[in-house]
Amino acid sequence: MQSGDIDNRIQQVDPEAMQLGNRAHRRIQKSMGPTYKAEVPLSETIDFGEFALEVEGRADGIICESSDIYTVDEIKGIFQDLNKLEEPKPVHLAQAKVYGAILAKEKDLPEIGIRMTYVNLDTDEVKCFESRFEKEELRSWFEELIDSYRPWAKFSFEWRKKRTESAAALEFPFEYREGQKDLVVNIYRTILRGKKMFLQAPTGVGKTIAAVFPGVKAMGEGLIDKFFYLTPRTTTQQVALKTCRILKEQGLSLKVLVITAKDKICLCESRECNPEHCEVAKGHYDRILGALYDILTGEDVADRETIIRYALKHRVCPFELSLDLSLWADGVICDYNYLFDPNAHLRRFFSDTVKEKYLFLIDEAHNLVDRGRDMYSGTLVKEDFLEVRRLIKDKRPRLEKRLSRCNSDLLKLKKAAGDAQVCKLDFIGDLELHMINLMSELDGYLEDTKNRPDETREGVLDFYFKLRRFMTIYELCDENYIIYTKSQGGEFSLNLLCANPAANLNNYLSKGVATIFFSATFLPINYYKSLLSTAGDDYAVYAHSPFDPGKRLVLIGEEVTTRFTRRGQKTYQDFAEYVIRGMKGRKGKYMAFFPSYDFLGNVEAAIRDKLSESKEEAPEVISQSQAMSEREKDEFVERFTGGGEESLLGLCVMGAGFSEGIDLTGDSLIGAFIAGTGLPQICTERELIKEYFDSRDMDGFAFAYLFAGMNKVLQAAGRVIRTGEDRGIIVLLDDRFRRADHRRLFPREWTDIERITIDEIEARAGKFWEDQG
Repeated sequence: MQSGDIDNRIQQVDPEAMQLGNRAHRRIQKSMGPTYKAEVPLSETIDFGEFALEVEGRADGIICESSDIYTVDEIKGIFQDLNKLEEPKPVHLAQAKVYGAILAKEKDLPEIGIRMTYVNLDTDEVKCFESRFEKEELRSWFEELIDSYRPWAKFSFEWRKKRTESAAALEFPFEYREGQKDLVVNIYRTILRGKKMFLQAPTGVGKTIAAVFPGVKAMGEGLIDKFFYLTPRTTTQQVALKTCRILKEQGLSLKVLVITAKDKICLCESRECNPEHCEVAKGHYDRILGALYDILTGEDVADRETIIRYALKHRVCPFELSLDLSLWADGVICDYNYLFDPNAHLRRFFSDTVKEKYLFLIDEAHNLVDRGRDMYSGTLVKEDFLEVRRLIKDKRPRLEKRLSRCNSDLLKLKKAAGDAQVCKLDFIGDLELHMINLMSELDGYLEDTKNRPDETREGVLDFYFKLRRFMTIYELCDENYIIYTKSQGGEFSLNLLCANPAANLNNYLSKGVATIFFSATFLPINYYKSLLSTAGDDYAVYAHSPFDPGKRLVLIGEEVTTRFTRRGQKTYQDFAEYVIRGMKGRKGKYMAFFPSYDFLGNVEAAIRDKLSESKEEAPEVISQSQAMSEREKDEFVERFTGGGEESLLGLCVMGAGFSEGIDLTGDSLIGAFIAGTGLPQICTERELIKEYFDSRDMDGFAFAYLFAGMNKVLQAAGRVIRTGEDRGIIVLLDDRFRRADHRRLFPREWTDIERITIDEIEARAGKFWEDQG
């Protein structure tokens, strides 16, 4: 029943507004007299032959004036100025008319009243639209609506039947690797029991197929209706999509969708989602049903290219098309934020009224700790309030006053902090109320200027989104948060740091039947369990590695460290010697990973100097730069995958793109040198996290620094051995790797680790390659 344009100039209802709307509903309902009954469930079942269609909902209110005089009341909370609302919105009225049609039939009423009650969420102002419909008129309208939905319902019923039968008959598409069948069984049991599992799965065990296959089998048995495969990056999305294609080749009927980020799929250069700037935004809702039915009946796999093709064909927004298609997909492959981000998650799936059963498959889940912290943390900068006040000076006095009030509150916090760079707080005082008042004024300004876009409005809109996000996060603040102010670089900021994201993540995970977290670097497992889940009965599994340990050599360089106190030319020279001599064991392609671009630059200079002085054939040296474009990154990887017999050395930064998420099999990479323990740089946020866990009798340094650092080390090391045929060397260059607190974080399959010096590495590497034949 939607129609018209996509228009981002009209303020949308956000999570905070939904809470305000619920409160407004309850307030209006309580203010009504004894003839008003709130939250009335209504339903009607329509026989379609092979199946029945149940239409159900909950009317906000039913007014019963007598035995045959009824009115359905539908309440909607909006930000729009009610004086400018001349009639009910068609989609809202349609909802109320459905309730009216059901109630009129149920009570055998000759006619029924429909009242649309709109409440402004800022001012609490109320405006009503009332009308009456004869029973036959409303019934005729309702039956036409049901008839228009019939082909969709028929398609859904027939497809689910086909999908279920094919899933029940599906066999595992490969011969099981060692331990893989046990993995599949354990995941299936986790789904059956409605639990969460943390799976440490070394590269090469086939964890993607081992996770998706039991999910599909569970779908065939009615345990789940849909699975979400959640990833932090595009490359892993492609692996999941490839897995689904393999299962489809085995006879599985499955609708699979890959949701691409809006910026990467938008057809409009300006990224402005309104009819003035985007051709497909104009009349989008008038054409979307045709586009959706076309792609739904024409394609089983909808990736970025497929979505764009149908969007161009029907002149609709590709991003909105993908979101609508997600309702009909059996498997949705997407980024973490579509489930977990409070400002971006797919609300259509996770509202309280949704009854479907979901399975969450979370790949590379070690990334979810920091991603979760980012999604549930917020910052406000005092100077931003002053900048917006400057932009609207003399244009909106009331808005200026609200901005000044908030700025004064922040100034008080700044004075209270004194000379302290960081000052922790228990709450933000009157600022919360003043920000709510400011939001109301901003809503009014943006509504009034929606048809007059200029730089001022753009600046105000950007600030509005920052403020709205901060307020959404502030609603979540509890014992898992640290609230603090910070003075740095001439800016004063108010910050909400989510130290432990587990509770927030589980608010969304609770919408699913079961969750499988998996990663090749999930050590120590209890660290991840404590930061990703609040349950005490989650399963933990360490998958057996099928690889021959004899094809991998792990060395620890004893004479070097990346500690700041030891850095200097001698250190950079020693690291260069380790790398150059380690490569002499065999010609081939190697990567060296460093803790920072500065460290990389110093070692690179030392390597190039030594190679220029050598009379031996020198390997080609390429290095990662901070300003690399996506194309340059692809070209960097292609240097390793493109074949060739000459030696190549790629210098990279740990955790900056090439140490995770790329597959370099066979001779594409035969060795990795890892400089340092990967510890994050000391900063305010990390120190606060350290204090937070120390105060709870936990190892704050490990939670803030050590575990995150070692994960980057293990990810970098994981680039070397990707398949059962791969062979290679891993050289850990820092004396701290000898310590027990570091060695206990090594994978259990690293059974024979050797210590090595600069003078010994060339011979030891040569011996390894000689043994490999």
